[in-house]
Amino acid sequence: MRRLVAVWSILIATTVVVVAQQSTPSERRVALNEPAVALDPQGVSAIEATLGTTSLSGSPDSPVTNVRLTIKNTSSLSYSFISGIVTFYDSASVRCGEGIFKAEALAVGESFETDSPGVRIRCTPVNWRIVASNLVPKSISVITSAPAEARPLTNLIITVDGEAHPIQLDKPIVLNFGDRRRTIVVREKP
Repeated sequence: MRRLVAVWSILIATTVVVVAQQSTPSERRVALNEPAVALDPQGVSAIEATLGTTSLSGSPDSPVTNVRLTIKNTSSLSYSFISGIVTFYDSASVRCGEGIFKAEALAVGESFETDSPGVRIRCTPVNWRIVASNLVPKSISVITSAPAEARPLTNLIITVDGEAHPIQLDKPIVLNFGDRRRTIVVREKP
């Protein structure tokens, strides 16, 4: 009975681990006349691409080597650099070509036209998808400290050997350290 329970426990734990590791594809395949969408790491649409090339009939002996794409930033962020992969599939859902794309300085809602260097489409594709490899947002200035006027100047406490002493900025506090008295003044950094 113990062995049976142990085997079932291991089987259930393994099943849970395998299911947890499986994920659904984040970028779905679409027909050639539909826009393909690439998602950011949070699963939100980041860029959208449409094909500019209409004739994509390739073969192993004569592959299509140039594809025009129009890519649009559908995110709420401006990017300083984006790159990705465009992939084409035949009617049996077999990958038959892929290439790369990239751009620099892409604002919100902005589009650009590009080609896909290195692509070699060896079939007549019926669907395609894009995947964003790099989405580098423009740097945003971050305020690390609030102005002195906005910072609260109350509720400051200094603790010495477990003994708490309330303090105020620019007001001295006198503490006894053994047989000596020390004056401490807390000020803001200029």
